[in-house]
Amino acid sequence: MEDSRNLIDEYKGMANEQVFAALSKKRIPLEIAIENVEHDFNIGSIVRTANSFNVSKVHIIGKKKYNRRGAMCTDKYLEIIHHPSIEDFLATQEGRELVAIENNLERAKPLNKKMFQQNTTLLFGSENNGITEELLQKAGDVRFIESFGSTRSVNVGVAAGIAMYEYVRQNILQ
Repeated sequence: MEDSRNLIDEYKGMANEQVFAALSKKRIPLEIAIENVEHDFNIGSIVRTANSFNVSKVHIIGKKKYNRRGAMCTDKYLEIIHHPSIEDFLATQEGRELVAIENNLERAKPLNKKMFQQNTTLLFGSENNGITEELLQKAGDVRFIESFGSTRSVNVGVAAGIAMYEYVRQNILQ
């Protein structure tokens, strides 16, 4: 029987648990945190992109429910941790640099000037409201993605992909 899952050939025919275990042996130290303020298709998209870069963990802060359709079943292949509160999430982040990706703050600096540490967690907020002030206060760094058109930002799913790639470009693809 042909394996119709969207997997690279190396993982075709393997059970989901075997794929998870194989990927776990070569995960990168990057973690992603999504402050799940709203029910959002973009969260699933971020999970799918996180799988593509084989990040260590995805943290969802707030409501547990999200639209998994965007993840395209990739949530089976990486560790996703739900945190009911910001405090619960922060308890898991000792020794990690927290970098918020947020476009509407005076303290935000351009992403292209960022030199990422190995143990980084990228923070993303909801599409409409962004990252809450409470979580932003805990971020050691705030970055925005440079925009050259008429809109001030790209959507959060795209922003996550850009930021993850920049981390990987600096820390993995060298």
